[in-house]
Amino acid sequence: MRLGVLDVGSNTVHLLVVDAHRGGHPDPMRSEKTQLRLAEQVEAGRLTDTGAGRLVRAVARARATATIAGCEELLAFATSALREADNSAAVLARVRAETGVDLQVLSGEDEARYTFLAVRRWYGWSAGRLLVLDIGGGSLELAVGRDEDPDVALSLPLGAGRLTRQRLPGDPPARADVEALTADLDAALAPVARRIREAGPYDLAVGTSKTFRSLARLAGAAPSSSGPRTRRSLTDVGLRQVFGFISRMASPGLADLDGVSPGRAHQLVAGALVAGAAMRALEINDLQICPWALREGVILHRLDTLGVPTPSHRRWPLTDQQPRPVLKIMDGLR
Repeated sequence: MRLGVLDVGSNTVHLLVVDAHRGGHPDPMRSEKTQLRLAEQVEAGRLTDTGAGRLVRAVARARATATIAGCEELLAFATSALREADNSAAVLARVRAETGVDLQVLSGEDEARYTFLAVRRWYGWSAGRLLVLDIGGGSLELAVGRDEDPDVALSLPLGAGRLTRQRLPGDPPARADVEALTADLDAALAPVARRIREAGPYDLAVGTSKTFRSLARLAGAAPSSSGPRTRRSLTDVGLRQVFGFISRMASPGLADLDGVSPGRAHQLVAGALVAGAAMRALEINDLQICPWALREGVILHRLDTLGVPTPSHRRWPLTDQQPRPVLKIMDGLR
């Protein structure tokens, strides 16, 4: 079947179209991104009318693309930017009324669990106990466990975009601001690391997300052109070396570096600080980079539930002529 997954994040609205079947490997067919920087459109805790309007237009475009691509289902979800907006219910209702898309807001814990599922499927059972880290624009997700559902799944408001806006106003950031943020990150992650260690030792530490991929590329990992199955990793030594030069560069210079997206260059330093603090707290020397993350986790879970009846109130028509079931992905993996 052909599935569309629409991920409304803090930075981008990303539509991924895949061909997949239960028990099979999802085959990406199309990827379309709209850079919204939604989190930057939040004022006094509310998503602005301008931001909501841009979101509606982006979702409408994604729905049209999914329909043209022949998607049988569109799984649409939003993460921290909408999750934390005081007017999220009104914004979601507007999106539904104007586009027909029923966006589901994932909790931070759900983000961590779906990402963990994707990483587990990518590496398989032979990887043993996994420790998974995912740095997003608004939050940091961590999960650890041996099975497909992690023993511990956590989400912290330590996203690269959030910390850039709140703590690193300079471009490049001032050394004093970097040092202060580093100290605060170490303090915030110490109790989290204790909780994860209490769950038991891990066999493999894995990082997902664009932030980790960019940092690994700058540290010498293979470029994206080498394909997703090429082994990539980020060491603590490599990260320190990368931070030594990116912390002195302004975002236009960072945007010119191989592996760095222009739309995310401004938050790379904050992302590196979060990565470094997490690796220190969890005593990670070598972090494997997984190409699968949240979107793939959502797809895999949907494929696992094929044939499971979906209540009628959870139906949303991708086209007006052919209503089809759409999974509310807050369910499951509990």
